[in-house]
Amino acid sequence: MSRVDPCAGSPGAATATATGNCSFPFINSVVCADNLGFMSKLPSEGCALIYADPPFNSKQVLGPTKTSPHRFSDHHGTGVAGYLGFLRPRLAEMRRLLAEHGTLCVHLDWRSVHAVKLMLDDLFRAENFLNEIIWSYRSGGRPSRWFPRKHDTLLLYAKHRGQHRFNRLRGGVYRTQDLKYTADGQPYKSTRNGRIAFHPDGPAIGDVWEIPILSTVSRERTGYPTQKPEALLERLILASSDAGDLVADFFCGSGTTLAVAQRLGRAWVGCDENPGAVRIASKRLGLIGADGPGNSQDGKLRSRIGMAPGGKKKKTR
Repeated sequence: MSRVDPCAGSPGAATATATGNCSFPFINSVVCADNLGFMSKLPSEGCALIYADPPFNSKQVLGPTKTSPHRFSDHHGTGVAGYLGFLRPRLAEMRRLLAEHGTLCVHLDWRSVHAVKLMLDDLFRAENFLNEIIWSYRSGGRPSRWFPRKHDTLLLYAKHRGQHRFNRLRGGVYRTQDLKYTADGQPYKSTRNGRIAFHPDGPAIGDVWEIPILSTVSRERTGYPTQKPEALLERLILASSDAGDLVADFFCGSGTTLAVAQRLGRAWVGCDENPGAVRIASKRLGLIGADGPGNSQDGKLRSRIGMAPGGKKKKTR
């Protein structure tokens, strides 16, 4: 294990002890910088999984709320074309950073997923498309003129389909009638043609994920307005990476991806241009025991959080 020092001649970062891919800079670090410039300085083909949860371009100012004192403007470009202009160079950089066995997951909603899907088909080639995962959830709000929009979409692309990591996940209950169990717990069903055995760990998880959003009293809540549940990232990381792999999130927000990667034994790197988000992520990684952001040997945060490239103080949005 070796010490990396992302603060030396770089954008502001919280430092950590490196694990896994030690040749990759900024291992187990949260960096405060514009992600396009930051990614351009990283070496190619180092990441097994990149999760991208970009702003949805809702044209709103999100936060503060009763549970979140933080706010940021979700406005990127003029219309869909401007938003795609913002995303395209960043997604191209993410493809470059993926290992040959790597996978990209782009998390979007109804506003632009259709347009971004076509752009990803162009950037990655359509034959490297893997899945359109529907994250279905329940929340408040019942519109009177259309069906409630209660899902997000996760687009998964392999850098090279067939070489990518994929670990089949199982869970839930079988919906088969008259299911029986052997003495050792093996589920089965008797048919005219004999006994059909079912996997003891449950059915294979499909592409519709019923995972609750975080409640206002959830212990996971950090106060960040667009925080995603750890269960969502856990499923993705388990399926698309192995222990010791490098997982990256360049729109890391409150650090959910990084926290789950740490817990699951993956190396990680995170970036966000919002100093408030970087502070939250750094504190969070310290709380779960990472030897990194928010947790140095003397228990004090040693970083240059809030510093933009060139050393100028950034304003918290």
